[in-house]
Amino acid sequence: MDRRHFLTLGATATGGALMPLRALAYPTPERMNEDQHFDAIIVGGSYAGLAAGMALGRALRRVLIVDSGLPCNRQTPFSHNFITQDGVPPHLIAAKARAQVERYPLVEFKRGLVTGASITDEGFDVRLEDGAGYRAKKLVFATGVRDVLPTLPGFAECWGISVLHCPYCHGYEVRDEATGVLGNGERGFELARLISNWTRDLTLFTNGPSTLTEAQAAQLRAHSIRIVETSVTELEQVKGQLQRILFTNGSAAAIHALYAMPAFEQHCTLPQELGCALTDEGYLKVDAQQRTSIPGIYACGDSTLRLRTVANAVATGTTAGMMLNKDLITGTF
Repeated sequence: MDRRHFLTLGATATGGALMPLRALAYPTPERMNEDQHFDAIIVGGSYAGLAAGMALGRALRRVLIVDSGLPCNRQTPFSHNFITQDGVPPHLIAAKARAQVERYPLVEFKRGLVTGASITDEGFDVRLEDGAGYRAKKLVFATGVRDVLPTLPGFAECWGISVLHCPYCHGYEVRDEATGVLGNGERGFELARLISNWTRDLTLFTNGPSTLTEAQAAQLRAHSIRIVETSVTELEQVKGQLQRILFTNGSAAAIHALYAMPAFEQHCTLPQELGCALTDEGYLKVDAQQRTSIPGIYACGDSTLRLRTVANAVATGTTAGMMLNKDLITGTF
């Protein structure tokens, strides 16, 4: 598995293998100049990372934000349910946010990939793919998760456009449309029940024999939610806009939007390699102040919570930055 780590929410890693962490040679204190020392290094410069950077910049902290520029919602045409930014393309929100953070002179940016990190007596040493080394008192991981999309033809092309993960982000735009849920068992039931708030033309596609309980199936049918167990072969689409679902028996279903909850994995494994604990669901475990289980390491954004919205990413990033600054103060006061 590739040991490099892209630094934004949900980007896909590529490239060759790197040396194990124990083999990485970090600059010694004598070789690392003051320009390489920071109060905090933020790994990931999308919404959560930028929010953390702004909070720290305003707290007069010297910060380095490292980012690769590949956010997970780069296919999504519009962002919703973010007050003052409703209906704005995500990349425009990110560009405006970065421009605002760049106004703070103590916040620096570097484009690149973090390949390793180690704990030191003074804090943390971080190494980038280009060989540069940096030191910080605290670390913030805002690296998100990577969706493990099914190999179903058409799924990846539609992801974030007409194959959706969040009705609060996209449900209003496809309200009352012919809508499907791709899922089975408990997760399929719960998602179908949730989506029924936005449309009455709803079908649960189990993509094979149903694993619903009899009670669940009866409850869905009582609310006029159809259940189709035929296996799916393809999502027919045009430029990411879903047209039809094709089945193994040669039939098809016209559909405008499809909700799905694909599996995910932590996009960056460095927090785990440093000892940060995960929740049972696979998110980085943080407390109410966005602290991980390892002192001095904070996490925010999609890697820490199920609510994958820009608004929530920004909120957790702001919290991480504020609490990190408070911990720096209380540690020396």
